[in-house]
Amino acid sequence: MKIEVADQAISEQVLRLEGIDFITGGDQYLTFTLGVEHYGLDILAVNEIRGWVAPTLIPNAPVHVKGVTNLRGNIVPVIDLRILFKVGEVEYSPFTVTIIVAIKDATVSRTMGFVVDAVSDVLNAEKSEIKNTPAFGGSVPLEYVTGLVNVGNNVVTLLNIKKLLNLDEDDVEH
Repeated sequence: MKIEVADQAISEQVLRLEGIDFITGGDQYLTFTLGVEHYGLDILAVNEIRGWVAPTLIPNAPVHVKGVTNLRGNIVPVIDLRILFKVGEVEYSPFTVTIIVAIKDATVSRTMGFVVDAVSDVLNAEKSEIKNTPAFGGSVPLEYVTGLVNVGNNVVTLLNIKKLLNLDEDDVEH
């Protein structure tokens, strides 16, 4: 008898969820902040979000490379995006997190951690809402940007994860 009641409760819950349109035809982005600026990463590449823990330092690494961290037996480089993009002074707070992202394709698999000030939200963006990046320069090199999206009074800069994961010392000014 208890199983029948539980089955009925689950069925009622499923019916209530059917009317909610939480999946869109657009892409989803995990949004975060660096200072007062808003950025987004393709949510399909995000593996996890970890609270800030200082990584193991690497001698002679570029200043934006904070070090490496052990992720379930894998050594993962950690990049501070605030330093990379030259977005103000770096301050680590209780809201600072490391976003672990990974890309896998037929030829390469790469995982990296990005230190950001805080995670904001998940953004649903239709292709028609994504605007081209104007070529006027800024703190983020254009090759790392896929587009811009207006969200209320803010502009979210969508980042190209593939370009970020292929960071080279030669690609970035120190």
